[in-house]
Amino acid sequence: MKKHTLLLCAILALATVTKAQIQTTTTPGVIDAKKDINTILQFTNAEYNFGKIIFGKPVEYQVSVKNISIDSVTLENVQAGCGCTTPKGYTKGEKIAPGATKIVTLGFNGGTNGSFTKFVTFLFSGGLQKQVTFHGETYKPAEQPAPANDATQKLKNPAN
Repeated sequence: MKKHTLLLCAILALATVTKAQIQTTTTPGVIDAKKDINTILQFTNAEYNFGKIIFGKPVEYQVSVKNISIDSVTLENVQAGCGCTTPKGYTKGEKIAPGATKIVTLGFNGGTNGSFTKFVTFLFSGGLQKQVTFHGETYKPAEQPAPANDATQKLKNPAN
């Protein structure tokens, strides 16, 4: 039994050493998923603040993605974290050439009461992904406007 255990350990050690010696080759034009996405793509508005918006009023903003690498990158998908957010202006599987910029519009329906933070994930070829966020606060306007105040007019015209 000891011989079998010793033999098995020797085989596993040899397999580990052999695997470590094998060089992996990459296919030209394919981006390695281990790369830092920030060395391949440059994002504008990856964190966006809407500030205060009226509850239920739809708003939009744009995220630009610039390919700063020497290879094309494919925008596989844009996934919103909830149904209140809608990405538009892109096509699944769309290639972004080196030096090119793609603009994706993110719409928010404003249906969250109070403070909100929403997430949208951009998925690219080679397993690359980037999560962008936007936040803000909704408020409900007054049901009835304040009543008219004619006191200022009376001060100007004391004869009334």
